[in-house]
Amino acid sequence: MNTPYRWDLVAPDQLGSLLDGIAMPEPWYLDDLAECAGKVLARSGNGDLVFVGRSLDSMFDLLSGALPDRSLARLPVSFQRGRAIAHADVPRARELAAEIGITPASLARRDRPVTFVDVVYHGSTFTKLFALLDDWIAEERETWPVIRRKLRFVGITQRTKTSPNTWRWHQHTEWTRRLPASAVVNVSLHEVVWSYFGDYQTKLTWPYQLHRWREYLREAKHDEGTRKALAEAVHLVSLGRTREVRRMIARGIDGEPALSEPWLRTLFRELSAQYRG
Repeated sequence: MNTPYRWDLVAPDQLGSLLDGIAMPEPWYLDDLAECAGKVLARSGNGDLVFVGRSLDSMFDLLSGALPDRSLARLPVSFQRGRAIAHADVPRARELAAEIGITPASLARRDRPVTFVDVVYHGSTFTKLFALLDDWIAEERETWPVIRRKLRFVGITQRTKTSPNTWRWHQHTEWTRRLPASAVVNVSLHEVVWSYFGDYQTKLTWPYQLHRWREYLREAKHDEGTRKALAEAVHLVSLGRTREVRRMIARGIDGEPALSEPWLRTLFRELSAQYRG
């Protein structure tokens, strides 16, 4: 394993006594998270979800419990704001992508799209990720007209009042025009919940800064705050397995235009059981 260490919460045999004496937290944001997760699934284009960085670990955990047979992955990279990716960090970023099966060759030959998911403010992470992939594809001389249909981006944005003057990040970035119009979409999330995940939530891993990446490969945090965050994450996986929460995710899917497509109808039925809206 060459990725930074994070516990397997779906089969958490290695947790041992880490949660002893830790109260199980109540996720106050559960309704918003479940609805948002449903809309992410609906707008994924039936792609394999890849959560970028650490911000949406809670959505990854909830869906890992709810959909244990679905392909979910995490791309443990973060980019420094306002700075291009350092040349020396490019091989590390490519190695991390390759470890979860993302290479120019695999993108050109895969059947389903890869759908990257992250919280978005100005879209700088997605911009740098696209640039990383774009340069790599050109270097490997893989077929861009094929690959462009295998890439999707779902940005989780702060919910605001909709108006003709609303600023939308993807309309102000040139690279999004190189993809099909449906390949870059957004899902809004209550601004308090968005800020909690993006700014304040204690994470289980060290920051994924590329220039410090190797320092964190196998070193797990064990401080009190991390143990509480671990309890929160374990609880989310457990909640995702419940019929109630699976139906909450289904409610997020209900009414989405893509529900006319067979793949989403099947997923909706799987999650909803007896849910009737």
